[in-house]
Amino acid sequence: MSAAKPALRLSALAPYLQATPLGLVLAVFLVIPILTIVIVSFWDYDSVMIYPDFIFLNYEELLGSHVTWKTYLNTLKYAAFVWAFTLGIGFTVAYFVAFHVRSSTAQMALFLVCTIPFLTSNIIRMISWIPFLGRNGIMNQTLMGLGLTDEPLEFLLFSDFSVILTFVYLYAQFMIVPIFNSMMRIDRNLIEAARDNGASGFQTLVNVIIPLTKSGILIGSIFVVTLVMGDFITVRLMSGGQSASVGLMIANQISLLQYPAAAANAVVLLIIVLMMVAAMLRVVDIRKEL
Repeated sequence: MSAAKPALRLSALAPYLQATPLGLVLAVFLVIPILTIVIVSFWDYDSVMIYPDFIFLNYEELLGSHVTWKTYLNTLKYAAFVWAFTLGIGFTVAYFVAFHVRSSTAQMALFLVCTIPFLTSNIIRMISWIPFLGRNGIMNQTLMGLGLTDEPLEFLLFSDFSVILTFVYLYAQFMIVPIFNSMMRIDRNLIEAARDNGASGFQTLVNVIIPLTKSGILIGSIFVVTLVMGDFITVRLMSGGQSASVGLMIANQISLLQYPAAAANAVVLLIIVLMMVAAMLRVVDIRKEL
């Protein structure tokens, strides 16, 4: 009995000991930096220095400014449009590759075609749109050459259109991959059973495939929404300085050495993103789906 008690205690502690290394990594690289940002957000500052303090002025100025609310709404608009477009593109591409491409070799080749552009820098891929969408770019020259327009379309570049287009291009892969993984786990016998029972292709899609793909859609949505909400360089480059996002506002505050104000903005942004993720997790219980 005396030898059994230490063994039982050790077996009870084993899960905690196994989780300790990961817990330490999360504490050092996630929890402590976030706590530091929260602490700095209550500090005071002037044009040259920051002062350890405990004031709410940074939050009051942030939440009391109509510019802040417009910027957050503009960022949410980007996130909504990009999410909708990437979901449509991601689901279509994943569905085609999963159910219409029979060869695993062909599937791998198509994934490589989709993935290879992601091996280059995001900035390079952003800049590549500028000569394509510019006033004298390939798109305008093509449209005028075909007689579809009489003059260059100004909205193609340095506008919300170019920002959303670039976001979709950059982050579509983050939606395609998790949806494809979910579709590949679907038992094909379920689809055959639905067809044998007289379900049309659309009914099979709505009642079988989409419900069984919810986990992939949720994971892709979390990736896309969080990336868009925190992005700043895409908005800066592709809007030509004519639009703003929360990430860009934080970057501007840091460039002006307004670290406490930037920290307060980051805390508010983090809370909003966590609320959005929590809302998505309420719609789909990912633990049950996985």
